[in-house]
Amino acid sequence: MAPAIIALIGADGQLGSDLAARIPPASLRPLFYPEFDVTRPAAAEAALRAIRPDVVINTAAFNRVDEAEDRVEEAFAVNAFALRGLSRTCSGLGAVLVHFSTDYVFDGRKGAPYTEDDEPVPLNAYGESKLAGEHFVRALCGRHFIIRTCGLYGRAGCLDKGRNFVQAMLDAAGRGAPVRVVDDQKMTPTSSAELADNVLALLRSEEYGLYHMTGGGACTWYEFAAAIFDLSGLKADLRPVSSADFRQKARRPAYSVLENARAGRLALPGFSDWRTALARFLEQT
Repeated sequence: MAPAIIALIGADGQLGSDLAARIPPASLRPLFYPEFDVTRPAAAEAALRAIRPDVVINTAAFNRVDEAEDRVEEAFAVNAFALRGLSRTCSGLGAVLVHFSTDYVFDGRKGAPYTEDDEPVPLNAYGESKLAGEHFVRALCGRHFIIRTCGLYGRAGCLDKGRNFVQAMLDAAGRGAPVRVVDDQKMTPTSSAELADNVLALLRSEEYGLYHMTGGGACTWYEFAAAIFDLSGLKADLRPVSSADFRQKARRPAYSVLENARAGRLALPGFSDWRTALARFLEQT
């Protein structure tokens, strides 16, 4: 039997790089921006029809949360309307679509880990655009996986932002710059390597639908930063601040911890506690 063909959109990004490293070369069809642009539906469809993949994994996203408040059309173009075209194309090809969403579809008022059954209520344009993308996938592609994750970091960094939170903290410490991090937003850092392992295992399960997939446990962004410095043996001028003091343009949920409820019922590799995964990442970096 020929290997399944997997088209990986954003194969050189943070998550895409970890997925690409785990997909057999005979199966992998990497797609890179700007040659493959999800916001050009006709060209994207033509490229995918030429490949005729069994699976399409979409890691493309507009992830700049604060900028999305002023660039709403761009955020929705990538995070929502592109999914209309991808979903229709995958449905026409009989392909499985894997799409990634975010903890920011929730408003944080629950105060306990969110499951897949909780109703999303986004607080910002980024969250609204990602939720709209989820709706397109559900409505237009029968065989799909929607995966919500949180606080992602990996060795490849994040091409869209230039670096991830871990890299930003290490860079700040290296420069001796003061580090001020919010201590009133609780979430779960997630290793992109562990996420990639679980996504590919989930794909083999054929148990389609919506899944939460994050590291274990929870912390604030300040606690995450403190752990980065502690585990790397770096000294930093780190101090906690409130969200009000930080003055970010986009509102963030005070609590966006996700519970891996549905994934936990499947035979997947699972996730380490966030601090254990962080220690492993820093040792290998």
